[in-house]
Amino acid sequence: MKKVHLIAIGGSAMHNMALSLYEKGFTVSGSDDEINEPSKSRLAKAGLLPKEIGWFPEKITNDIDAVILGMHAREDNPELIRAKELGLKIYSYPEYIYEATKDKTRIVIGGSHGKTSITAMILHAMNYCNIETDFMVGAQLEGFDTMTHLTNTAKYAVIEGDEYLASPIDRRPKFHLYKPNIAVLSGIAWDHINVFPTFENYVEQFSKFIELIEQGGSLIYCAEDKVLEATCKKAKNANIQKIAYGIPEHEIENGLTSLIANEKKIPLQIFGNHNLMNLNAARLVCNNIGIADEKFYEAIQSFKGAAKRLELVFKKDNFNFYKDFAHSPSKLKATTDAVKQQFKNRKIVACMELHTFSSLNEEFLLQYKNSMNLADEAIVYFNPHTIAHKKLKAITKEQVHQCFNRADLKVMTESKEVSDYLKSKNWNNSVLLMMSSGNFDGIDFSALAKELKT
Repeated sequence: MKKVHLIAIGGSAMHNMALSLYEKGFTVSGSDDEINEPSKSRLAKAGLLPKEIGWFPEKITNDIDAVILGMHAREDNPELIRAKELGLKIYSYPEYIYEATKDKTRIVIGGSHGKTSITAMILHAMNYCNIETDFMVGAQLEGFDTMTHLTNTAKYAVIEGDEYLASPIDRRPKFHLYKPNIAVLSGIAWDHINVFPTFENYVEQFSKFIELIEQGGSLIYCAEDKVLEATCKKAKNANIQKIAYGIPEHEIENGLTSLIANEKKIPLQIFGNHNLMNLNAARLVCNNIGIADEKFYEAIQSFKGAAKRLELVFKKDNFNFYKDFAHSPSKLKATTDAVKQQFKNRKIVACMELHTFSSLNEEFLLQYKNSMNLADEAIVYFNPHTIAHKKLKAITKEQVHQCFNRADLKVMTESKEVSDYLKSKNWNNSVLLMMSSGNFDGIDFSALAKELKT
């Protein structure tokens, strides 16, 4: 039995790691200066919630086998300093994932968008086929207790490969640490400008990822993305198999999308070209581990999507309300287009929140040009206090309006203004799409749905 301490245990990924290690039989402890729901309740239920909030270097003792450092902690964290003084083994979150899965077949899903959905589809199919696997995914999935699962017995590990930094003391992108046997790249769209200041620098991270694929491995990539296609073709890693994918044959009828395969219709609960491409990537991964197309198609019919990925909040008669994680320009376009294609005869109202560091940067805002134009009505929300908290230069409503390049765009800076406006509208024959990596500063979507005029 091993003893592990997690610095910043309250994070979304970190608390799931703690729960997974506890289930594996490890002795687990941790600290954090802030623990919110659902982490707080889930840790408490397992008896892992720290008794006090804060950092306590006295918790760091010689008998700890490993310290796992979360991204939320700072470089001068007193527990981290103490762990270094004692010479303990310190891992970043992705380093520990690799350490735990280095003897398994690692399936790593990377790309600027679609990572969580592809990972979720692969896990859904493997679960359907009773194939045991370790995993790490960026959202809570239906049918899975935790977002991280590590075992002593699984042959496979399915890992969502984020390109953000590994830890405060390890400035490498997370997905550079996993060394995949089977890799997926879904697309390249500039993000995380606080870390990757130029598009060229950002693209370079994906080239490095390809070079880190294990010899004899596979790279499954989206050929619809021309930047990605060029990056994959010129990659130096010659001893890997490269497999391209695109949008599979399908049809949309009466608001239902079906795949067409072997002259059969396969009804889906998901929709949109981006999701169909995600599905194709997942299918190819599953083929690589012995799941035939017929079995994959059988499994995928019951896949409802990952949390906040075109997740249905409310449906009544001819009104649908979806929430989505979309926040970057490419994601806004893809998600809005998906809804537009699925509901061609309805009015599409798209509302997005500028919430991430990149989206609130006045220079990056220029990337949003025309990204909301596919919606019949578009609303953009941002909170000036969030900008101040992130220590960014203030932006104005006028700047946002100009950058999105849409004359009738509504720009709002108060959460109540957004909800009041949505409540004032008649939603007959409409679709509402709320897109953000945040929550519009506390809007309860389920409660809001009940107050809309349908």
